[in-house]
Amino acid sequence: MAGKSKKNKSLNFSKISDTDSSTSSEEEEKKKKRKRRVVMKRGNERPNPHQTGKPTKSTVVDIEDFSDELTVSKIRASLLDWYDENQRVLPWRKKRGSSIEPDEEDERQTFKRAYAVWVSEIMLQQTKVATVIDYYNRWMDKWPSLQHLAQATQEEVNEMWAGLGYYRRARFLLEGAKMVIGGGEFPRTVPQLLKVRGIGDYTAGAIASIAFNESVPVVDGNVVRVIARLKAISANPKESETIKSFWKLAGQLVDPCRPGDLNQALMELGATICTPTSPSCSSCPISEQCHAFSLSKNSQSVQVIDYPLKVIKPKPRREFSAVCVVEILDDQKGTCSNMSSRLLLVKRPEEGLLAGLWEFPSVLFDGEGDSGTRRKVMDQYLKKSFDLDTRNCSVISREEVGDCIHIFSHIRLRMYVELLVINLNGEEKILSEKEGNDTIAWKCISSNAIEGMGLTSGVRKVYNMIQQHKQKTSLIYSRKKKNTQTK
Repeated sequence: MAGKSKKNKSLNFSKISDTDSSTSSEEEEKKKKRKRRVVMKRGNERPNPHQTGKPTKSTVVDIEDFSDELTVSKIRASLLDWYDENQRVLPWRKKRGSSIEPDEEDERQTFKRAYAVWVSEIMLQQTKVATVIDYYNRWMDKWPSLQHLAQATQEEVNEMWAGLGYYRRARFLLEGAKMVIGGGEFPRTVPQLLKVRGIGDYTAGAIASIAFNESVPVVDGNVVRVIARLKAISANPKESETIKSFWKLAGQLVDPCRPGDLNQALMELGATICTPTSPSCSSCPISEQCHAFSLSKNSQSVQVIDYPLKVIKPKPRREFSAVCVVEILDDQKGTCSNMSSRLLLVKRPEEGLLAGLWEFPSVLFDGEGDSGTRRKVMDQYLKKSFDLDTRNCSVISREEVGDCIHIFSHIRLRMYVELLVINLNGEEKILSEKEGNDTIAWKCISSNAIEGMGLTSGVRKVYNMIQQHKQKTSLIYSRKKKNTQTK
């Protein structure tokens, strides 16, 4: 009966008079307008580029799926064609056409590729591609397989990672490698990969799709930007519900035959074409399906870069530290020679910021403070940590070198640096006995050896300040000596 009713209703439309047809058209047009207004309000509202913080209830939007299979097919085909022609040549990529099936690859090569994807994706988190390339090549030269990496020490890994930042990534990568080797088999699926230390949703999706051809999505900042513009999504991209929607939409776009290539195509498009501030829409292979691009063409008040919603990051908190570069002279004459001096390094705790990395003795304190306060706090630290009393050893010189700023993702650290040159006068045995104790780990390293160490960028910054200070001091001393001889 329902079928007949529907059929009769459709037949009746053919018998409507011209007047009725006109009225019906007007009503239909009004309905369409109302529908468009609802859609604009709920799903495609133009975001306020100056909006900050958590959005209000009025900005919470409904995000529709990619329901049109024909549109999805066009997006997939266009992206893969574009990617095949335009992908960047990167050392961790293996160019593979659609004709190659996974079972044609040697199993060992597949695992090697999975390892390469793992390393590269971890390095690429919060780091630019151009920076990662050299680090990746050095890493793979030293540890060409997961088995090689699993045999490395944390100290070796930290040194190789030095300068990349976010050092917890390196620690987790080593721990994860040991877990996989200990388990005896490289995990292939997302659920299996998520059990590995340091592997989250993004990295698991990348390894599973790129190395093992699993039909699963990946979502990073580039993918979020591309999809947000494709669907003109105005929701806050940092909200958990919105993030879930992006993962769902990315999953709908994944090509079942070439999931890894499709995922990489989305990321590549976001990195090279659909950029945050200067998208090249005329070169975009999916501009025809892009809702944001369509809106921008029809309204001067809408721009493609309005999507995704820009959420201003909170300002990093300000912190202050006193850093003392302690140079210990090995000779008894008290002459300051790089060939006969060592520098004191301290190992940070195994948990927290820069865990397990080496630095010069430093103390955090409230506010900027004055030089006298900073020196007093540092003296207390040296006495407590190393039983090093500046009153009982021969201080050759103690100078304030200056200050510098080092930026972390959430911290703006101002470091006040001083150089303390001492001669221990036979008290060096006390330091040697305390080295590597339970409360603090430290070591003395020659000035020559420290040049080749993998130091964090902050520690390297301090060391360079010291070297420049020494060169400047040496130059001034030479000039004074020359003037004295002339007189």
